[in-house]
Amino acid sequence: MSLQTLQTELKAKLRQYQDFPSKGIVFEDILPIFQDPKSFQQLIDAFKLHIKDTFGDKKIDVIVGLDARGFLFGPTLALAIGAAFVPVRKQGKLPGKTVHAEFQKEYGKDVFEIQEDAIKPGQTVIVVDDIIATGGSAACAGDLVTKLKGEVLEFIFILELLFLKGRDKLCAPAYTLLSGQE
Repeated sequence: MSLQTLQTELKAKLRQYQDFPSKGIVFEDILPIFQDPKSFQQLIDAFKLHIKDTFGDKKIDVIVGLDARGFLFGPTLALAIGAAFVPVRKQGKLPGKTVHAEFQKEYGKDVFEIQEDAIKPGQTVIVVDDIIATGGSAACAGDLVTKLKGEVLEFIFILELLFLKGRDKLCAPAYTLLSGQE
């Protein structure tokens, strides 16, 4: 199946909720993709096709998934391409020694952490999450990978809120599978 066909079928699975989580917001719900095994497989297949088209035979060592929705498909994608999966979590959620970085949220700051031995120097990394909005959390994850001397090749998202220009904050190219809100 072509990437374009997969995108069309996956886009049809999304649900929109007006005024959620607050008035004036249109929430794009990706969860129906994960509730249908065929759609979930199509999501992984679409990302695999993109990675193959973009990087050819280049080895991707690690998929980094952001807390929490990057955990929905990050491990499955990592397994599908023969890469390790590494979670980036909110502060205080990972055992052992960690490296942390702050990022700006709408109303204040937050902190992400990664285990300090999770990525080896020189490893190639793709960072994944469900959606990119302002780009703060994804940029923070990229900073953490860089602190561990990994090489961020790309950021991959299911959706993007284009009007927020979050990709402008990222240290590597961004790919969005499904067109988001403009």
